[in-house]
Amino acid sequence: MSAPTKRPRGRPPLRRPEITPKKVTFSALHAQALGTLREMIVTGELKAGERLAEAAVCDLLGISRTPLREALKLLAAEGLVELRPNRGATIAPLHEAEIAALFEAVSGIERIAAELAAKRMTPPEISRLHALQARMEEHFERGQRSAYFRLNQEIHQLIVAGAKNEVLTSTHAILLARAERARYLALDTQDRWDQSVDEHRQILKALEQGRAEDAGKLLGEHVARTGAAVSANLKNGTAS
Repeated sequence: MSAPTKRPRGRPPLRRPEITPKKVTFSALHAQALGTLREMIVTGELKAGERLAEAAVCDLLGISRTPLREALKLLAAEGLVELRPNRGATIAPLHEAEIAALFEAVSGIERIAAELAAKRMTPPEISRLHALQARMEEHFERGQRSAYFRLNQEIHQLIVAGAKNEVLTSTHAILLARAERARYLALDTQDRWDQSVDEHRQILKALEQGRAEDAGKLLGEHVARTGAAVSANLKNGTAS
């Protein structure tokens, strides 16, 4: 399969998302803007430091300024956008120290969650993990990075949900949103992508066999390695 190593110079013009012709409420427009912009930032279509001109973004998304501004506030809270007086919104840069702290926290939470999940996940939940793993590996073999990543995220969320601990689940959801862009960037390196797939297989096996300590250790180390890969990309100037 082809390795996602180098990005092409420049980028194609942004395509306007399709809008379903239904009666659309303010909250729906807000959610649409939020989801579309988050996706564009996470996948690198919008680069760090790039300014978001309100008029252009409104035209792109087919919305007014009010839902856009509400979406930008939430993206700013997630650390994806910076809002500055009289300068508007820009895509936030990734800072190595912040990334290190964030992945340290996510690693700890997912380690605890995996230990609990190994004891508490039901057979149907384990079967669901197997199905997601199989689909994720299909996208891996085809080099379909974005589709792979979405299933990867779903697997991590399902493991944490399997811990049956609402405090862990809610805390993890907040941190996962903040770490989403960095986790995606880790797949810039083919070696890390290869390792990640193998690590997921080992984690699933430990969960299925009820090996709580191993499951926690494997998942915690998996997340830590992802954070290290992002930090390395930042140092090398290959992440944005």
